[in-house]
Amino acid sequence: MQLQRCGAGGGRLGALAGLGRSGAAALPLPGCLLYTRTGSAPHLTLDTLRAVRGVPPVAQVALPAMAEIHDVLEEYKEGAAKFVGMPDTVLYCSLYDPVAPCPPGYNTNKTVSLWGSSGRMELTASKFMDIQRAIQPDWFQCISDGDTIFGEVSRKRVKRSVDRSLSFLDECLQLLEKSPELQGSVMFGAIEGGDVLEERLRSARETAKRPVGGFLLDGFQGSAMAKETKLKLIASVIAELPEDKPRIIHGVGKPDDVLECIERGVDIFESFFPFQVTERGCALVFNYNYNPDSEAADLKQNKAQDVEKNGAEEDQDEISKADAEMTPFEIFLKDKRYQDDFGPVLEGCTCYCCQRHTRAYVHHLLVTNELLAGVLLMMHNFQHYFSFFSAIRDALRDNKLDQLKELVFRQALQGLAKAKPGQ
Repeated sequence: MQLQRCGAGGGRLGALAGLGRSGAAALPLPGCLLYTRTGSAPHLTLDTLRAVRGVPPVAQVALPAMAEIHDVLEEYKEGAAKFVGMPDTVLYCSLYDPVAPCPPGYNTNKTVSLWGSSGRMELTASKFMDIQRAIQPDWFQCISDGDTIFGEVSRKRVKRSVDRSLSFLDECLQLLEKSPELQGSVMFGAIEGGDVLEERLRSARETAKRPVGGFLLDGFQGSAMAKETKLKLIASVIAELPEDKPRIIHGVGKPDDVLECIERGVDIFESFFPFQVTERGCALVFNYNYNPDSEAADLKQNKAQDVEKNGAEEDQDEISKADAEMTPFEIFLKDKRYQDDFGPVLEGCTCYCCQRHTRAYVHHLLVTNELLAGVLLMMHNFQHYFSFFSAIRDALRDNKLDQLKELVFRQALQGLAKAKPGQ
């Protein structure tokens, strides 16, 4: 792992090299994982995924989906990556799917509950490692008790979550040593502790003492925790972690949230956010061109800002129909205003969708419930999001993360001001 700290904000720039069983893959940092469902990018075939630029070399698979085909993978014996047709892809197995609901209140001292299409699954550390042996991931999140982010949780319950997670980690590390199938795999230790600073720090310090390959900052997904609390906890936790191991965070996807976490030293994110935007019938249109350095770049930025302004003026009734979770970074293409808009989804975008199709066409596909709508939007949203991370790395390299953050935050505030007139 090669990293350098950039600027006073604490962002880290670098790469994780030598990844995968072949050692040929490298993940640039800050970076994101390819969000998949059972190893396939949503809406996309392998051929259409190849048409997306900047696809990360590390794909995320969620344990519940893998656990449901555990018996098949065990009999197959060659691992999930080859089984799903992505033998050269580095696989990271997370405990949960960031998009799927996970009801709280079911973890115990010996088991953690997962939720799949067939219902609840109770996993002990031993059963968890059996499944990992069948998956043969390159990276995987250790089983942990992260059930402390919903509602009012007592300090006693938070302390118990840290104790349980450390116990699970110790047991899994012992099993990892004895497992020939997982000798090439890297385990990420989960840092728990809810919103209690002392427990977060204890979890970080104790996890850092163990021979883990990296750290997962768990329990920061959703809106149950106040943003200021979340950011302070992330900064405090990362200060306790060694510099030479990567830090992943789950459940953080919005561009403004991503930038704030990068400032505090987070390295790796998920890419479920473009999928959520696609499911809303929306397209990402936010501008991340923080430093135009030519007339062409100026023109592209101005056009992007026109789109940004147009997005901010969306009919709020239509937006509420789209999804209460819609963000200022996207436009709702099902809106009737786009039925006669024959421009690309985003001016200047080089994705397959924008180069070949129009907003009017995507609008038509959405209102007629054509499956192609999801394909085209997913291709655009993935490429835009992956390009955003490339812009982040460029900004860190140029020591201009502040300019990028200002640009993104301005778009977020404009969207909020439009959504709440008079405030």
